[in-house]
Amino acid sequence: MKRFPVTLSCIMVVMVGCSNIETNDTHTSNAEQHKHHEKPSFFQGDIREETASVDELPSFLMDKPEDMQLIYTAAAKHKEVLDHIPCYCGCGTTAGHKSSYDCFIYENKEDGSLVWDDHGTKCGVCLEIAATSVMEYSKGKSVNEIRDLIDEAYKEGFSRPTPTPKPPKSS
Repeated sequence: MKRFPVTLSCIMVVMVGCSNIETNDTHTSNAEQHKHHEKPSFFQGDIREETASVDELPSFLMDKPEDMQLIYTAAAKHKEVLDHIPCYCGCGTTAGHKSSYDCFIYENKEDGSLVWDDHGTKCGVCLEIAATSVMEYSKGKSVNEIRDLIDEAYKEGFSRPTPTPKPPKSS
């Protein structure tokens, strides 16, 4: 478990570096990157797959980089954080997402099984927000502090945030 924050930190360095390369030339907003979504993502081909538990990743992740698999696992294990963190990629209007968590998990079933969503595999903003949120939480930041950090970081040049309710002040 001690290796998790270190590994996640390494992933963040790589992802931030990669995301800056993609957006520095014209600073294309993520809304423009996602403008092809005219209907909810279900109709745009997002893949949803059920597995028995958080410990079993969906098959759509098997050909993806290990760091993406790690972010998906971290997101699934941190619902209590990501349910209060908005996503700024435009998925609130295009896919009906309510929080960052929805970019990775479509449904948590009572028996412990999960229905995964591949939306996050196609979106660097989703991956960055989830990885940053989980990493900061593992460092001891409160959900409110993380929410403030994400809101500040993505307030300009990104799509409107998902309609994510703020966490209670004690979080």
